[in-house]
Amino acid sequence: MKLVVNLHISVDGVVQANGGNNEELDPGMTRGGWALPHFDEESMEYVNQFYQRAEAFMFGRRTYEFFAEYWGKVRTDMDNPIVDALNTKPKYVVSDSKFDPQWQSSTLVSGDVAKQIRELKSKQGGELQVHGSVTLVQWLLQQELVDELYLLVCPVIVGEGKRLFPENGIDIGLELVESRTFPKGINLLVYKPLSRPEYA
Repeated sequence: MKLVVNLHISVDGVVQANGGNNEELDPGMTRGGWALPHFDEESMEYVNQFYQRAEAFMFGRRTYEFFAEYWGKVRTDMDNPIVDALNTKPKYVVSDSKFDPQWQSSTLVSGDVAKQIRELKSKQGGELQVHGSVTLVQWLLQQELVDELYLLVCPVIVGEGKRLFPENGIDIGLELVESRTFPKGINLLVYKPLSRPEYA
């Protein structure tokens, strides 16, 4: 399987609280919900199709718990592409603490996480998708486990919140493999991580 990351990100690199304020998940964050105003019918259709093509999903624990609470409750809208994908396909949750994932078709990944992810990736076909889970994504990039990085860049500078790339972190060369602009200004940038970048 190919491991792909999908993130909504602001122009200044913020990935936290894109859908709204949640004091429990994002204490102190006051500018949540910065991504939603920029989505239109075309970009939402893209997101729906993206979820549908997943073979399986992987989350960090906090994102998993949020998704399980929101998307995993008994729902009457199983015709929603995101609801259908998340509730019918395997889910893996990465956590080093004792944790019993209750959402159906969920498996805990702990211990030698890198080895287990490589084993998942060795399976034939499909995408192992990571949505949100920025701490996990940062670790996956450091471990060189990400095959493709999908960034939906929203035309906004948030000015606070957790950013995808820390001030002092790993340097990574990227190859742009796809780009697209949606009607309300969201830019899709799809990158393939390479080895370390070249410097002049």
